[in-house]
Amino acid sequence: MRAHAFRDKVVVITGAAAGIGKATAMAFARQGARVVIGDIDEPALGAAAEEIASATGAQTLGVRADVTDKSDCSRLVETAVERFGRLDVLVNNAGITMRAKLADTTPEVVEKVMRVCFNGTLYCTKYALPHILESRGSIVGISSIAGRRGIPGRTGYSAAKFAVQGFFESLRTEILRTGAHVLVVCPGFTSTGIRASAGAAGDAAQVLDPRRNERHMTADEVGERIMRAVRARKRDLVLTRQGHLTILLNRFFPGLADRLVYRHFAAAEKDLLK
Repeated sequence: MRAHAFRDKVVVITGAAAGIGKATAMAFARQGARVVIGDIDEPALGAAAEEIASATGAQTLGVRADVTDKSDCSRLVETAVERFGRLDVLVNNAGITMRAKLADTTPEVVEKVMRVCFNGTLYCTKYALPHILESRGSIVGISSIAGRRGIPGRTGYSAAKFAVQGFFESLRTEILRTGAHVLVVCPGFTSTGIRASAGAAGDAAQVLDPRRNERHMTADEVGERIMRAVRARKRDLVLTRQGHLTILLNRFFPGLADRLVYRHFAAAEKDLLK
């Protein structure tokens, strides 16, 4: 890829105070983009903006934004356009997960996951769409392997990510002849803070995944891959061999996939599937 592939482009990323969002912002900034990062965690957001600007020299702006609030989503987009005069890329990264069987949880936990993962994507995309159409830019949805194959203990998370998949498939078709671009990303297991703050049955903080981080992609690797996929204007980005295999098995051998996924999570999360 040529250096500074996104010079003077404007990129907005939600949930970007840490993890994949922050790493993606860093990747775009290294390619010359002006980045606007949104997050509900204001102190972490300020620190992330300073770190990105210091490391890359890019113009970086942090905007506190709760993606479940329509007015915050509108303000995030409009702040970027007012400050930099345009919008070229929106990355819908903000999300939370859960860890509990449906029988042991409450509807409120699932509803909260849906509000953050799906409603936040809906609101930000809606407000950014006119600007993206004008610039013939890109809208990125961060889905998950759990959005292509249901995962036990993550009913709300899988539901939200399946909704994200359908939402962007519909939108991509609607804007097919406009010159704008839609990318849907399905990361595999990634070392990020989302795993350490998964909502349990009562929405308490609880470690999501007891597997060792060495088996996971790093957030920096994922961020770099996302930036490159936007540059290439790819349709989909599925990360990790395990992710590709899971989707393939689920498509052609769904019954076998049920058994293998159950066996995998039963071994990894004995307290959950017992």
